[in-house]
Amino acid sequence: MAAARIQAHFTRRLSALAPQEGGAAPAPDAACVEAMLEAAFWASLRREEGKLPRISLAYVAPDALRWPVKFERPLPLAAQPLARLAPAVERPGIHLGVWRESGHLGVWGATHELPAFSFVLEVVGPGLMVVKLSRADESGKFVNAAVLQGDEIKLIDEDAARLLDCPDLLNSLLGLATRRASAEDINVLIQLAVSMRAHGHGGSLLVVPSKTETWRESVVQPIMYALAPPFSALSELLQERTRKDPHPRWISALGRAVDEIAGLTAVDGATVITDHYEVLAFGAKIVRRRQWPPVTEVIITEPIEGARPEVAEPAQLGGTRHLSAAQFVHDQRDALALVASQDGRFTVFAWSSCENMVHAHRIDTLLM
Repeated sequence: MAAARIQAHFTRRLSALAPQEGGAAPAPDAACVEAMLEAAFWASLRREEGKLPRISLAYVAPDALRWPVKFERPLPLAAQPLARLAPAVERPGIHLGVWRESGHLGVWGATHELPAFSFVLEVVGPGLMVVKLSRADESGKFVNAAVLQGDEIKLIDEDAARLLDCPDLLNSLLGLATRRASAEDINVLIQLAVSMRAHGHGGSLLVVPSKTETWRESVVQPIMYALAPPFSALSELLQERTRKDPHPRWISALGRAVDEIAGLTAVDGATVITDHYEVLAFGAKIVRRRQWPPVTEVIITEPIEGARPEVAEPAQLGGTRHLSAAQFVHDQRDALALVASQDGRFTVFAWSSCENMVHAHRIDTLLM
């Protein structure tokens, strides 16, 4: 049942994305998806040397790749062989190749490169798997198509981006072109979100317009960890990028700057950055802006097929961190708030001029 739904959904997403960015890799049929899901699910419950496996399976032919690591004889597509191979391929960017030869599916080897729009099945945790599409560019990033957790199937709904005031961050995560901000800016914001979610402490990141001090009316003064001058490493690195294919040292420096800023969000309070990625403060305590009413309702959406918008009290989203972020965006309507929970949930708060209220976008399924 899961395989048929996912295969049909993947094919729809493929047909929607491929015309925008070029040709597409062959899509697996339902039987192939079923076999990959079956093997990956049972492998996710095994342990090798006391560790849970992290595996990425890609449906790709070895002949389509430049430097495949190819076995002399393909291995069976089954839980035990996958779990045994997991230690060798657990690092990001390495995939086990799956292909049908002589009528039989097997694991032919490993690769770090993929054709555009390849079908990828990643084991994230026990019983937790994510179906992804590789992008047409060489960024190494993916577009999530479905999330499977136990017997629950979440199919990503790309129509969620049709909202008139949908944040560019959500558009980019859905694999769609952004309307206003540059792709590099949005990719950095996604990297910050992923890094915030990865440290596991929870945190809040407030993105405010540059050259304005209005945001200070919504935080307790004085701020204990205000920065003077602002920390501008990430901003300067982005300005230094002049080539389409940046130098590996630049990429490494960018990653370190992203992780450094994301690490600040683990401190109690909110981290404040400008829309040019200059860090103004961290550990800031959010308060209601003077003479502004408290936020009483937010609209909550999740880009999952079948999910409906829900108007609810901010407290239903989580604890104090979510409530204060909703209040900040309610009072500072040109700002954006990114909130990570300790349990992995991730919410983007933005002001919706169409709904005339704070819009809470649940995007954790897109960040796995």
